[in-house]
Amino acid sequence: MAEAAETQETPSAAACRWSRHLATLLTGVALLLGLVQLSAAPEARAEPSGSRPVDVSVHTLTPAAPKQDDTLTVAGSVTNTGGSTVTDAHVGLRVGSQINSRVDADETGSRSPSGADGSEIGKHTQKIDKLPPGASRDFSISLPAKDLDLSRDGVYQLGVSLSGRTADQGFERVLGITQTLLTWQPSAIEGKKTQLTFLWPLISATHLTARTESDQQQTPIFPNDDLAAELAPGGRLQQLVALGKDLPITWVIDPDLLATVEAMTKSYRVGGPGGRTTPGRGQAVAKQWLSQLQTAVAGDQVVALPFGDPDLASLAHHGKDVPGSLSHLQSATELASTTVDTILGVKPRTDFAWPVDGAVDSSIIDVATSAGAHNVIARSDSFRDRTSYSPTAARQIGSGNTAVVADARMSTGFQGDLVRAGEYSLAVQRFVAQSLLVNRQAPDNERSIVVAPQRMPTASQAQAMAAAIKALSDNRWTQPVNLGDAAAAKPDPDANQQVPGTGSYPGSLREQELSTKAFQEIQKTQSTLDGFKVILTSQDRVVTPFGSAIMREMSTSWRGDRKGAAEFREAVQSYLYGLTRRVELIKKSDVTLSGRSATIPITVHNGLLQGIEGLHLVLESSQTNRLQVDRSQPVKINGGQNQSVKFETRANANGPVRVTARLYTAEGQPYGDPVVFTVHVTSITPMVLLVIAGGVLLLVLAGLRIYIKRKRSAARTTEGGEPGADGEGPDNGGPGDDRPARPGDPAPDTGSHDTEPSGSGEKVER
Repeated sequence: MAEAAETQETPSAAACRWSRHLATLLTGVALLLGLVQLSAAPEARAEPSGSRPVDVSVHTLTPAAPKQDDTLTVAGSVTNTGGSTVTDAHVGLRVGSQINSRVDADETGSRSPSGADGSEIGKHTQKIDKLPPGASRDFSISLPAKDLDLSRDGVYQLGVSLSGRTADQGFERVLGITQTLLTWQPSAIEGKKTQLTFLWPLISATHLTARTESDQQQTPIFPNDDLAAELAPGGRLQQLVALGKDLPITWVIDPDLLATVEAMTKSYRVGGPGGRTTPGRGQAVAKQWLSQLQTAVAGDQVVALPFGDPDLASLAHHGKDVPGSLSHLQSATELASTTVDTILGVKPRTDFAWPVDGAVDSSIIDVATSAGAHNVIARSDSFRDRTSYSPTAARQIGSGNTAVVADARMSTGFQGDLVRAGEYSLAVQRFVAQSLLVNRQAPDNERSIVVAPQRMPTASQAQAMAAAIKALSDNRWTQPVNLGDAAAAKPDPDANQQVPGTGSYPGSLREQELSTKAFQEIQKTQSTLDGFKVILTSQDRVVTPFGSAIMREMSTSWRGDRKGAAEFREAVQSYLYGLTRRVELIKKSDVTLSGRSATIPITVHNGLLQGIEGLHLVLESSQTNRLQVDRSQPVKINGGQNQSVKFETRANANGPVRVTARLYTAEGQPYGDPVVFTVHVTSITPMVLLVIAGGVLLLVLAGLRIYIKRKRSAARTTEGGEPGADGEGPDNGGPGDDRPARPGDPAPDTGSHDTEPSGSGEKVER
């Protein structure tokens, strides 16, 4: 029955089936007609954006946040990247949908435009001449802001399109389009304004080592003259100062940069091949830059990082376990204040620490606050919040410390190459849009937002940053505050105050850190310096340049340049070691000692410009039973001179004796290399002395006998007696010889020998 029902068809059923077929046919015809009409429309979007043959770039949009009575100007260029000539073209503006998401604002301009580009504002267009393949044309469209017909405040997508015809498709269509952001807040907001803090970093790479000329002025020697280019007009650092002087910012300065530039204002040298140096050429620009900076920071808050901008994360992860490493951070913090105060004449804040990219964990917080920095500048991609809005930057993290959490989106908005005008303009528009979107998240809550950009922005990045800050200068929805006020703001109770664990630190940043071996090498240099300075009469001439160089060895600027960091450490250590070797013992050849006692001189050379003291020269005999020596003599030598130190010796037996001379500090630490030589002892034995004494006695007795004999002979001659009456022959003369008696031969010279110490390799006698 079921099978029969499925195969049989009644007349009414056939009629119904026919009606359905007819309805389907009519629907298909209607759709076909609609597609034909769409294909004929001048603004069809049938083809994907990737196939559009014209590239559109927006170079400027001014003002960045227009008011009702402003004239909006959009300028840029169009380039034909296709293979056909574009004709009958024009550039137009399109107001798209409103954006309420910060994510969407970041993606605008970085992705292909969506279908919601909006309608073209018809009367505000610019015609473009024939555009051959590869050709470019500039455009500039100006219109009253009110003609945008924006009914609500907020952030909008603003499309800029080129429409025209090509030879392969003769109808008008959109051949290229790009999007930017238009922030529309023509009047001040009714709610609370966002407190905005923008950090303005003056930080550079390491440019100065400890190397100086051998003169009284200690003329510094720079590895190169690259810093002069940064300070010159148009250079990166010159632009940062010139732009920052008119902005409501907080200056964040590495004092090492100030000290380096200050050294350039005087005579300095630049190293070259073979150790040769040439005069530096940046003296004038260094003076000008410092003068401009002193004027620029007047009245602004200045935050001084520890001297050399030490890498806090590297210290926390690799350096803190190397004894003495953390002490450098304390010294760098103390030096920061005096350096900025001396050079700029302002008292800086030194209670802020700034880890790389604001990435923190518990160990970094511990290290950062160990030197007195109670405020740590972090970033919101490290302190992840679960709120639906961006909370106030300040977070209480315990022990009286505060994490100042910068907004990640706004802080990273100026990274990348902003040399191209299109990227520059989009970065400015994104920043302005983000600032309004942050405010609209919670307009009734007064919040403090901090922007901490990259440490060393390029000149073009600095220009984009300045343009973005100026766009907010009328304070319609933001109000500038300095970093100190942002850190003191009342924390948001819903914000995350939990410091991330050590496992959360980004692996990409950890790979760039200084290694444990690097910190061990740094401490080796410090130990060498500690052992060297104790013998100097003018310690500051060595401690100051090398202490600064050691701080620079830990600089954040070495991230991503391990080879450069290692070469810098090696250069500092090698130069310091070379200075220590200028105080040395002169090598001595073997000595022959022919006597029971003698003086052995040892010469100490001081090749430094300054005097040395606090050293003792110790002489040690390997066989005290054969040769005894005075063990220790103090050493004090003026610069560029030698001192001969004399040691009394006493010989007890013949034979060679190995003697070691070595310098020691007052703390008993060996200094420099020892000098080893051999003393050959040839003492006269007691038996030899007896034989010599007996011979001398015989000579004396013989002389006495001759004297008596001559005296008797003379007496007889005087009395007229005959010679030889006593049975002895005449003395020398013949009969009748009236010459006086001749005295005996002179005795040997028994005077003392020269007591001055002999030179190396000479025979030493007493």
